[in-house]
Amino acid sequence: MKCPKCHHDDTRVFDSRPTQNGMAIRRRRECPECGFRFTTYERWEEPPLMVVKKDGRRERFDRNKLLSGILKAVEKRPVSSEAIERIISNIESQIADRVEREVPSKIIGELVMEHLKQLDHVAYVRFASVYRSFREIDDFIREIEQLLSERKREGKKKKGKSVGKQTNTELI
Repeated sequence: MKCPKCHHDDTRVFDSRPTQNGMAIRRRRECPECGFRFTTYERWEEPPLMVVKKDGRRERFDRNKLLSGILKAVEKRPVSSEAIERIISNIESQIADRVEREVPSKIIGELVMEHLKQLDHVAYVRFASVYRSFREIDDFIREIEQLLSERKREGKKKKGKSVGKQTNTELI
């Protein structure tokens, strides 16, 4: 593989490992000419996956478009590139596991929002505002209120579980 910096014809692999879902190999490479280090991913090719847009158009699934949308949402947020790669790989495998080779764009958008909601609430609201076409401040407020109420419910569940464990321990 050519070096992306100096275009030397050959680079060497100094680290290779499978990604989290095992569907790709992450390789760290180094150019012997200029010493530049970079990462590549090796994936197996499968039949093309088509995305059905809202207006009915069909286009080939583009991993880079997914990456671009997520990068805009997480801009200036404390989110690692590994976390972004994990999200993209998870979404890719979720839609690749489908029997149909055509996936509505709505499903992809919902998957992105689900992952971002777990990762970073600010990035989630940013993505949701574009994806759901927020037009008024009230749209943002409703979404944030929903996030807050979900957080409170989760906090109560966690609190209830730990109390139950303490009670069981006290009984023994």
